[in-house]
Amino acid sequence: MTAAHRSLPRVRVGLAARMIYYPGMGTENKNMDPRFISYDPARGFPGVMPSLRYEDVGGAIAWLSTAFGFKEHLRWTNKDCVVLHAEMRIKDAFIELSRAGNDYKSPRQLGGVSGTIIVFVEDVNEHYKQALAAAARILAEPEDKPWGLRQYTAEDIEGHRFEFSQFLKDVPYASWGAQLME
Repeated sequence: MTAAHRSLPRVRVGLAARMIYYPGMGTENKNMDPRFISYDPARGFPGVMPSLRYEDVGGAIAWLSTAFGFKEHLRWTNKDCVVLHAEMRIKDAFIELSRAGNDYKSPRQLGGVSGTIIVFVEDVNEHYKQALAAAARILAEPEDKPWGLRQYTAEDIEGHRFEFSQFLKDVPYASWGAQLME
């Protein structure tokens, strides 16, 4: 457990699962018992949550917070305080972090990448500067795209790819070669 992890305020530790909840991280809904988190999309939890595997979940939490601005939402540790599982958020979107093992590997362990997490931010240029300051591996510099977004792509400490996007303007689908199917 790093010094940064020890400094986080602990509100409640569940007996069986050692779930740790932090104040101000989405558990303050007045209609909910603050000891529990609802995963109910009808109550506002996202309908899709990417799950990423890391060899060092605790290290990934610290790095994703510093480099990409994610906020820790939930942490599950074993009796030795090794982080087994965590959830992080950026605005209203969540990602899940779990320990790699058995059939689940990180991209670094596999030697390749199978997907990209797209995250919308307010200011791509400022976000890019933050990622650079944390020594993120930049794969594509910020660029205005024909579909109306400004985007850059970076890789985290274990090889997961993130594409950070800023909305610039609405652009007709046909102008960049797409067609709406619904």
